[in-house]
Amino acid sequence: MNELTTINSGVPEAQNGEVGDPMPHSIEAEQQLLGAILTNNDIYDRVASVINSSHFYDPVHSRIYEVAAARIAKNNLASPVTLKAFLEDDEGLKELGGPAYLARLAASAISAYAAKDYAQMIYDMAIRRELIGLGHEISSRAQTMDVAEEPREQIVQAEQQLYKLSEQGKTDSGFVSFLKAVTEAVNTANAAYQRDGGLAGVSTGLIDMDKKLGGLHPSDLLILAGRPSMGKTSLATNIAFNVAKAYKKGIRPDGTEGTVEGGVVGFYSLEMSSEQLAARILSEAAQVPSQQIRSGDMTEEEFRRFVDAAKSLEACPLFIDDTPALPIAQLAARARRLKRTHGLDLLIIDYLQLCRGTAENRVQEIGEISMGMKAIAKELNIPVIALSQLSRTVESRDDKRPQLSDLRESGSIEQDADVVMFVFREEYYKEREKPGEHDLEKMAAWQEEMERLHARAEVIIGKQRHGPIGTVDLSFESKFTRFGNLAKPWQQEPEF
Repeated sequence: MNELTTINSGVPEAQNGEVGDPMPHSIEAEQQLLGAILTNNDIYDRVASVINSSHFYDPVHSRIYEVAAARIAKNNLASPVTLKAFLEDDEGLKELGGPAYLARLAASAISAYAAKDYAQMIYDMAIRRELIGLGHEISSRAQTMDVAEEPREQIVQAEQQLYKLSEQGKTDSGFVSFLKAVTEAVNTANAAYQRDGGLAGVSTGLIDMDKKLGGLHPSDLLILAGRPSMGKTSLATNIAFNVAKAYKKGIRPDGTEGTVEGGVVGFYSLEMSSEQLAARILSEAAQVPSQQIRSGDMTEEEFRRFVDAAKSLEACPLFIDDTPALPIAQLAARARRLKRTHGLDLLIIDYLQLCRGTAENRVQEIGEISMGMKAIAKELNIPVIALSQLSRTVESRDDKRPQLSDLRESGSIEQDADVVMFVFREEYYKEREKPGEHDLEKMAAWQEEMERLHARAEVIIGKQRHGPIGTVDLSFESKFTRFGNLAKPWQQEPEF
C-alpha cells in the first residue's frame, strides 16, 4: 500500500452517521490531487472551478489547499518548501509527520490530465456528505415537536437547502472559441431566415410586438410592468394562450426532435387561482365576456361556445401553478421539474413582487428574486416573462406614461432584465376626467378624445438589450380581456 494511505489523518470515520459507517471520502484522491498542485501550480487553474477547500474531507488537506490557493492567486510559488513556513506550526500536520508530509504529497502526484477527474470525485463525495448531513438535520427537525414550526414550513426549508446544495459547483462553461460563438449566432439568424425574415424567438401572436422584439428569445428575462387595471395579467394570459395554441412538435434544423412552433408554457399565477386564470383564457377563446362567465349569465349559444372552447383547449400545453407566496428557490425547482417531465418553452410569473426571497431587507429580497428569475431563464434556456408592479409616482404626474424609474422597490429589476415593457391604456385615465354634464364644450371634447382612445392600448418598450425601444400599439377588448393586433389605416377595408 502507498506510504501515504497508511497514515492516519485523524478524521473521524463517521460524521452525523452511525459508528463504523464512514462518510463518503477518498483520502488517496485528496493526497494525489494536492501533490499534483504542489508540483505543477498550473493544475490549480483547472480544478479551482470544481472544488474549494471546504470540499476536502481531511481538515489538514483543506488547510494545505487553502494556503496553496492563496499563494497561487498572488502569482507566488506553492511548493512543499514554500508552504512549510505557513504550516509548520499546524497541529494536524504535525500528527501526520510535519513538513515531511508535504514532500510525500508531492511524491504521490498524479499526472496533469487526470487532475480534473480527481477534483470532480472529491467534489461529488463532498456533496454526498452534505446530503447525508442534511438528511440527518431534516430527520432531527421533524422529530422535534415545535409549535412554532409547521411541517409545511419544514418542507419549504428542506427544499431551499436542497436547492442551495444543487446550485453549488455550478460554474460557467468558461471561454468559448470565437468559432463556436459565431456558429451559434449563425444558427439563430438562420432560424429567423427560415421563417421568411421573421423571428428568431417564440412568437407572441401579436405581430407588431414580434417585429419590435424579434419574438421571445431563449435565456431572456422580460419584465412586463404596469399600474393596476392596465391589463398586465390579460396581456400575459393572451401571450401564454397564443404560444400554447400554436404548439407543434417536430424535427428542428439541428436534427433533434422538439418544439418547432409555439411552445409549452408554464404560468405561475401567484395572485389569481388557476380557475380564474382559465376563465380568462376561455373568455378570450370563446368570445364570451369574463363577467358573464363568472356570474353564469350566458345565453345557450354563448354557453355552447364556452364548452366548445374548453374542449378544444384540453390538449393545450399550458400548465398553471397557483401556489401563493412561492419562494424563488421552489419556483426554480418546479420549473426544472416541468421542463424535465413535459418540456418548457416559456415561463410566465404573475407577479414578481409576490415571490419570496431569503433576504430580510425588501430591496435586497427583490434583487435576489429578479436575479433568480434571470438565472432560471439562462439555466433552462427559455424566455421568462415576469410581471411587475409600478410605484404610485405615476399617478402624480400629468403624463401617466410609465418610465423605468417607476419600477417598484428595486433598481435591480431594470438591471437584470433584458427587456422592460410597460402596459399603458390612456382610456383608463381619460375616463376618470369626465367633465360635468352642464359644460357642453368640454363634454364634446372629452367624448371625441374617448372615441379616439377607445379599445386601444400601448406597450411601451423602455429597455431592450438586443433591439430598439419604442411603442407598440395594440387593440384591447375589455369585455374579453383580450389584446390583439391593431389594424393600420391602410389595412382598413374601404367603405362603399
